[in-house]
Amino acid sequence: MPSPVGHALAGLTVHVLSARGGAERRSLPRAALMVGAATAPDLDLLFRFIDGRNHHQAETHSIGAAALAAVLAWALTRALRWPRPAALGSLAGCAWLTHVVLDYAGLDTHPPIGIMALWPFDSGFHKAPWPIFLDIGRTLEWATVRHDALAVAWEIVLLGPLLLASWRLRARAEA
Repeated sequence: MPSPVGHALAGLTVHVLSARGGAERRSLPRAALMVGAATAPDLDLLFRFIDGRNHHQAETHSIGAAALAAVLAWALTRALRWPRPAALGSLAGCAWLTHVVLDYAGLDTHPPIGIMALWPFDSGFHKAPWPIFLDIGRTLEWATVRHDALAVAWEIVLLGPLLLASWRLRARAEA
């Protein structure tokens, strides 16, 4: 499963590709909303502290959670009187879905294997047959830290150029 760095790069890419102009593309609150939505599914790791069970990769890693995130983002941006709250809600849902797609395409070594991608329609765990991203360890042992650094570097190599190309594409379209 990708790291928060990979998920943040995906959220920024959604932000850049969906911006209507340079001012929107440079909007830090808008970028923070997309990055927040793209990284938020991993907050389920905190649920272990509540009841001691492993909730990671379950309902928060699904299309159903993405739809709920879209509604919540719409309500938040509407309450804050941001322009285009419906569009921002939809985009936040898309940013959330990038997390689902990246985790689906990641190597998973922590049971349950896969993610509950199709919840609420299906409660089964799904994963890609050929992972693209490395797994991320959850300890501070040197071997794990070294492996995680390699995994993050790989995410930057794969996703960084997509973000840069998106930025250039949008800037060129405005020129």
